[in-house]
Amino acid sequence: MSTAAHPRPDHRAIAVWLLVTAGFVFAMTVIGAITRLTESGLSMVEWRPLVGTIPPLSDGEWQRVFDLYRQTPEYLYLNAGMTLAEFQNIFFWEWLHRLWGRLIGLVFLVPFLWFWLTGRLDRPLFWRLLGLLVLGGLQGLLGWFMVMSGLVDRPSVSHYRLAAHLGLALIIYSLLVWQALALLRPRPADAAPSGALAVPAGHARAALGIAAVTIIWGAFVAGLDAGLAYNSFPLMDGAFLPPEAWALSPVWLNAVENTALVQFLHRWLGIATALVVLALWWRVLACEALQDGMRRLAHGLAAAVLLQVALGIATLLAGVPIWLGALHQAGAVLVLTLLVGLCYALALPRPRTALYGAPLPA
Repeated sequence: MSTAAHPRPDHRAIAVWLLVTAGFVFAMTVIGAITRLTESGLSMVEWRPLVGTIPPLSDGEWQRVFDLYRQTPEYLYLNAGMTLAEFQNIFFWEWLHRLWGRLIGLVFLVPFLWFWLTGRLDRPLFWRLLGLLVLGGLQGLLGWFMVMSGLVDRPSVSHYRLAAHLGLALIIYSLLVWQALALLRPRPADAAPSGALAVPAGHARAALGIAAVTIIWGAFVAGLDAGLAYNSFPLMDGAFLPPEAWALSPVWLNAVENTALVQFLHRWLGIATALVVLALWWRVLACEALQDGMRRLAHGLAAAVLLQVALGIATLLAGVPIWLGALHQAGAVLVLTLLVGLCYALALPRPRTALYGAPLPA
């Protein structure tokens, strides 16, 4: 039977670095949520990857960037009459968002080069990490591509590009976590779930998939400001599904562009995700010879998904205050993190080894 290999000492250091980078990406998703909730994302109309790190430092420079903003559709249609002081408030969050992105690049690039130049990266690991670096660069380009959609003839960014930007961020985050786990608890190339854990392993992958879809519809909700409508639960203005949910033609367009149906799909995808995760929790705990670490992971996942549903409902009922919206975004990433960890744990060879603790008895 295949057994998991022991991690190399230098692989532990690499795994810690990847987890730290993942932590920065986690924080980035929350900063991005605040940037969206404060409607700050279009305040910086220039893309200067190198010199844009430094904010305006003089009255003249502040006036210059404010004048650029006053030419945008967002100012002309939504914020006409905004003062310089008010502009500085929204500018801060977009500036922090971009600065944090550059910081993530440094946190990843510098250790990557050091591990590579000191010979600590074997060829397969080098190419995987280089792929993550490329994805990070593409994420920066995608962010600017998103911002450009709101600088031409509309006062907001495309919700499709917003969803793509968030989706790629979470793909990068998940790959960072998965690779760190692979270094901390390596497994043979032919490893596969065995025995009673084969079924919950597939269930975990399905739960990860539906959680991802729910998050994407959450991005549609954010991009369309759909959370500011129908602030009741479980009914929407007294109806389970408002009749205006089918107002657009062709019919399929309602699922991605109609505020009513987009919010409806997100709220019930969230409930479906919770039910799938709770069923997974019950199924995992029903397995024999389960390590305490695996139980803790399953319990944590169940608690996180219930908290996330509560946060979503509270955010909706309260009219999407910034702090609750940011917590809801963080809760989504937490659920995703635990699902990725559980998927990896269930894929380890059984029954002789486990992700946590000592080897299981033969």
